[in-house]
Amino acid sequence: MRNPLLLLLLLVGLTTFAQQPTIQTKQDSTATKAEIKESPFVTGFYPIGFFDIDLKYIVKFNSYEGLRLGVGGVTNEKLSDRYKIGGYVAYGFKDKNIKYSIGNSLRINKENNTWINLFYADDIAEIGSFKYLTDDRVYSVFEPRLVNVTQFYKHKTWQANIQTEFSKKFLAEARISRSGIKQIEDYQFVNKGKTYRDYEVAEATVSVRISPKTNFFTSEDGRVEYFDGFPKISAQITKGISGLTSSDFDYTKFGLKLDYYIKRTNLSSTNFLLEGLLATGDVPLTHLFHAYPNNPTKDEILQRFSVAGRRSFETMYFGEFFSDKLATLQVRHSLRRFDLGRRFKPELVFVTRHAIGGLDNIESHLGLTAPDEIGPAFGTLEQVFNETGFEINKLIFGFGLSFAYRYGYYNLPDFEDNISAKFTFYLKL
Repeated sequence: MRNPLLLLLLLVGLTTFAQQPTIQTKQDSTATKAEIKESPFVTGFYPIGFFDIDLKYIVKFNSYEGLRLGVGGVTNEKLSDRYKIGGYVAYGFKDKNIKYSIGNSLRINKENNTWINLFYADDIAEIGSFKYLTDDRVYSVFEPRLVNVTQFYKHKTWQANIQTEFSKKFLAEARISRSGIKQIEDYQFVNKGKTYRDYEVAEATVSVRISPKTNFFTSEDGRVEYFDGFPKISAQITKGISGLTSSDFDYTKFGLKLDYYIKRTNLSSTNFLLEGLLATGDVPLTHLFHAYPNNPTKDEILQRFSVAGRRSFETMYFGEFFSDKLATLQVRHSLRRFDLGRRFKPELVFVTRHAIGGLDNIESHLGLTAPDEIGPAFGTLEQVFNETGFEINKLIFGFGLSFAYRYGYYNLPDFEDNISAKFTFYLKL
């Protein structure tokens, strides 16, 4: 059971034993503001006059909506450098529903780039996902895992927030929100003798992000990281307030994440991602935690062949585990890219991931069971979940391959159910 992990550690040790000390080269931080503004695939926005189109909303795909097409964006400084209007509209061709958001922003302090925002959204969200508010301000052109997500709920949300930069290395955001939740899945929450299928949630959230070695360029559309330095520390507290605007539940959620990156002179690198999550009080499953599973619930390996995520557990099935307390550790060790020709320079990456958690009062959560072929009702991760594997990235046009093996306490009886084979996609323009 331990062989995959031991093999990974041996390979990492062999590739790092004779390496020189970690340094940051001058070339790493030579990006200029002009270079950043040149590519919309860096900023995430494509300017048309006084309006910047947000590339995140154009095309998405998931099992519930099928193909999702949309358009969204925000006004830029050509209209006003103090006031912005933004939003999006999208349509899912499978569920045949329109989703949208609209809002406005007012800058109250230019020196600290402080904005007050008010938005309304009518959309869907993934069950069990936890997002740091400050992480949303760093753009990613492609989020691979979203293609595989299967479990969602509907929400109609009003939110007001304030964003500021205490320094170039310190982001902060505070938000208050009120959401009306409607279930898509067969799920009910039993709380204090009452059974809820649909409910109201009011939350107050404070989030901070410290990036002591990260350089930023602040565009009119928000912050852009042009040298992705590490470590990064993110912390967030969310308070659910019962009785406020007819909110049904009272709870508190905590999140803490450390993202540490080591780059070496021989161009190999190692990335450590450590995260702890905790929820107390009366929290429905929609607002609890999962470990970002990314394995479709299919019988055969080839049926599960899909796109691998960046920070997800590739052998963990959707709906398999939920927790109100969760700790995860992920380690990625990248070797120097192989020079096999001018246009063929693949990259070999060794990956190991581990998670442990737990869930109190599991009897309060009804429905939302995992498919029979991978087990009974969802588990709660009281033991350590382990997977180890490797990726061969950038084989052709940004595509590569990912393989992972699940071992230890949660190893499944059928060998092939423990294996994940997917393709990777790393776009660099």
